Amino acid sequence: MKNYFGGIFVAFLVSFTANAQGLLKKSETVFTHQDTLRGSITKERAWWDLKYYHLDVKVNPAEKTITGSNTVRYTVLTAYNKMQIDLQEPMQIYKVTQDGKELKFERDGNAFFIELIADQKVGETKEVVISFGGKPKEAVRPPWDGGITWKKDKNGKDFIASSCQGLGASVWWPNKDHMYDEVENMLISVNVPGHLTDVSNGRLQSVKKQKDGTKTFNWYVSNPINNYGVNINVGDYVNFSEKYKGEKGDLDCNYYVLRDNLALAKEQFKDVPRMLKALENWFGPYPFYEDSYKLVEAPYLGMEHQSSVTYGNGYKNGYLGRDLSGTGWGLKFDFIIIHESGHEWFANNITNVDIADMWIHESFTNYSESLFLEYHYGKEAGAEYVRGCRKGIQNDKPIIGTYNVNSEGSGDMYPKGANMLHTIRQILNDDAKWKSILRGLNSTFYHQTVTTKQIEDYMSAQVGIDLSKVFDQYLRTSKIPTLEYYFKDGYVGYRWTNAVPKFDMPVKVKLNGADVLLKPTGTWKVDKITSEKPTLEVDKDFYVASFNITE
Repeated sequence: MKNYFGGIFVAFLVSFTANAQGLLKKSETVFTHQDTLRGSITKERAWWDLKYYHLDVKVNPAEKTITGSNTVRYTVLTAYNKMQIDLQEPMQIYKVTQDGKELKFERDGNAFFIELIADQKVGETKEVVISFGGKPKEAVRPPWDGGITWKKDKNGKDFIASSCQGLGASVWWPNKDHMYDEVENMLISVNVPGHLTDVSNGRLQSVKKQKDGTKTFNWYVSNPINNYGVNINVGDYVNFSEKYKGEKGDLDCNYYVLRDNLALAKEQFKDVPRMLKALENWFGPYPFYEDSYKLVEAPYLGMEHQSSVTYGNGYKNGYLGRDLSGTGWGLKFDFIIIHESGHEWFANNITNVDIADMWIHESFTNYSESLFLEYHYGKEAGAEYVRGCRKGIQNDKPIIGTYNVNSEGSGDMYPKGANMLHTIRQILNDDAKWKSILRGLNSTFYHQTVTTKQIEDYMSAQVGIDLSKVFDQYLRTSKIPTLEYYFKDGYVGYRWTNAVPKFDMPVKVKLNGADVLLKPTGTWKVDKITSEKPTLEVDKDFYVASFNITE
């Protein structure tokens, strides 16, 4: 989750949508050397393929520190001896070793460059061990301005969590902090005070009591995972569970909530099996059966941490009790449960290579809310919801951001992106085929990082129409295409304006009350009509504008 659902209350939802989560960046943003180090596949990243992490940390609530080590296992792709590892200020790397030998390293802002002594032979698998620690950045407005949240529950017990989408996992632990290379599996060991519980990603392998009275929780993630999806959640948790009979068999569902909220959670979390039933229908099997599904109470609104989805929606339906669509349908489900869990398919299963393409995460997941409603309440319920969310669209700047500098695009990637997908569905006009495309995306790009081009090309091929101009229009401009038309002497003329060159998207209209598929271009087309009082109404499920120039 990022940037459409912020915590700032303003007069109009449109303003709320645009400014939430700090997603929007001013057009005059000047990118720096540090932006390039963070957002590009540097030479010091490109030569090695990440395989495994063992993140072993101690969380000290009294001092607000995190200390420990990360073992990084990798395969050599090209012989080179300098490695980039990222860790943000004020955190520090204390020591790096390989094969028992201490290595030299230099810091350049938030990037560390490690000088490797041993030969790095192509095809060889190697490890480095990185010791680190410090007081990580405290989250200011999590999850949008993230870091580590250090809070107390109402009983005075520590309630701690990480959230770092966009900002980067390197805000609290050292890693290869770029989306293109996901670790294939990892062990997460978290040491906490003995009266507390840590919940992280994957499955709990063991809990070890230490001599100093603390406990270490060992969680193993057997599937590829993006860095920002790795999380810690520390609190006075109680656990309950169930098995969901899904498309791949029994899925273990575990719920961790603060002790006093157990009764509330047992009622509110009934949305989980409803979510799984709907989204498995539309997207295919839950992508992480091996690692289970967990929903974990957190001291902030929520995030899509893989197999460890965090929840802070106050045990209310809607978004903190509000319907973002204004249609009433948004109060039929718990927004955080549905939206953040939807990211298990789009963000965690299919992950963007560059954060500039974050629409791949957010547009599909925003649309999953509509699909959830359609599955449980009917097609028109889902359509009304996605149309209602248009009120949050600003059309301030393109949805796709700037590449290679860790820069997101417009927050319109949520409601506008969902309406783009809904529009493409109308063009296709085949619901069974539409479902097969959504499921096909998740099987074709299963556990992969992808580019916008890959998604665009796949959808064009499956729809059977070149959608490149549709994607250009909605993702790369802030313009809404306008169907301009006129009536004259028994004819109707029509064309697209406010559109990219060669924009030729077909559009459904009611022409004199009859359903017609028009195929406008940027030049006038003229059709003969018979009505003396002609009318034209664009299908409301197309996200376009229209204008009658004869009026």
